[in-house]
Amino acid sequence: MNDFKLKLVLSILGGMVFSLIFILLAFALPLQKQEVIILPQTVLEKVSHAARR
Repeated sequence: MNDFKLKLVLSILGGMVFSLIFILLAFALPLQKQEVIILPQTVLEKVSHAARR
């Protein structure tokens, strides 16, 4: 196999491997963020939280 064909085959295989990795990551990662509600602990945080509303 000459150099050009070898480079072509290797670049196609490399592209397929990288695309497969990104496809697997798309399925593995969650789609929605889970919202975490942090309740105010100190008096200053409670006042700040009340003032924002």
